[in-house]
Amino acid sequence: MSQENLLIVADSERDANMLYAVRMFVPDPFIYFRAEGRCHVILSDLEIDRAKKNAAHCRVLSLTHFQEQEKKAGVKKPGLAHIIRAALRAKRLRKISVPPNFPHGLAKQLRDLGVKVKITAACFPERELKTPEEIKKISAALMMAEVGLAEGIQALKRAKTAKNGTLLHNNNPLTSERLRAIIDTAIIQAGGLATHTIVAGGNQACDPHEQGSGRLKANVPIILDVFPRSQKTGYFGDITRTVVKGRATETVRYMYHTVAKGQEIAFRHISAGCSAKNIHQLVADYFESQGFKTGKAHGRMQGFFHGTGHGVGLDIHEAPRIAKTSSDTLRAGHVVTVEPGLYYPGIGGVRLEDMAFVTKSSPKNLTKFEKNLEI
Repeated sequence: MSQENLLIVADSERDANMLYAVRMFVPDPFIYFRAEGRCHVILSDLEIDRAKKNAAHCRVLSLTHFQEQEKKAGVKKPGLAHIIRAALRAKRLRKISVPPNFPHGLAKQLRDLGVKVKITAACFPERELKTPEEIKKISAALMMAEVGLAEGIQALKRAKTAKNGTLLHNNNPLTSERLRAIIDTAIIQAGGLATHTIVAGGNQACDPHEQGSGRLKANVPIILDVFPRSQKTGYFGDITRTVVKGRATETVRYMYHTVAKGQEIAFRHISAGCSAKNIHQLVADYFESQGFKTGKAHGRMQGFFHGTGHGVGLDIHEAPRIAKTSSDTLRAGHVVTVEPGLYYPGIGGVRLEDMAFVTKSSPKNLTKFEKNLEI
């Protein structure tokens, strides 16, 4: 664990480093600093009692105390920079490291007050390697994703097909928006929060981050990509399945079989010490060998044009990356997605995604949800 003196000013609702540091949600920006290996937080009176209970590993300091102290010292309107300077001065610190996303204006104010500010590459490099307790939290978030996905697939199974191929749910057209609401509501009830859930059918699914809109159709692939955050812990889960309500074409079946095999190849090679780039290349080479070319056609990309996976934790996308340009080496303790996909306009998209816990030998697949193309 890094012992570098560190300063963060952010809220822990949206800043993963701050949440990792304090292990509690605070909606407004506050001050965290680590000095000589000990962490401190400076909070408003509103949050002090809660912090003493939920962030007991930190020394909890009063913002009001510092404000009054600075006023007595002649500062008429003490701002955050004055408070930080006073807190650091009490620790005999004149320089501090900050994360790359530290507010530029605040950094300038600190420098103007005589505090040396240095950017650090990684506040908590240990965040990459998940502890057994973190694996439990990620698995719980993944279970929330599976609950939502199950509700979505059940809705598709119950859907009827109109003469024009449109799917009907309770006698109304089943849209991406409606199915996304069904998935997200189930996740909320399970204790998670889902945002930007992907329900993309047909050609819409050829853009991997397209959320999807409009009426869903029978007999065409629909990508369901669900990545909720636990409302209790802040950790994410991530899962993708591709389904067809009705009958898939032979081409889609072949695509699906190839993507499933590509995922198996990735899992077979994931272990501590392996090059993330090489794992991705094995999948890409396999797709090419099966006749699925990647490149630009008619002005847009097709084939396999995204990474094989990414780390997941307090951020939905974090290190390491399993991709063409990655320089990462997998280590025991990493949690990564394994999500190869193929995309061809006029046919649709196919993507499958599980989550892998990297060990010294074979990875552990944290995902339990079944894979069935036709439903």
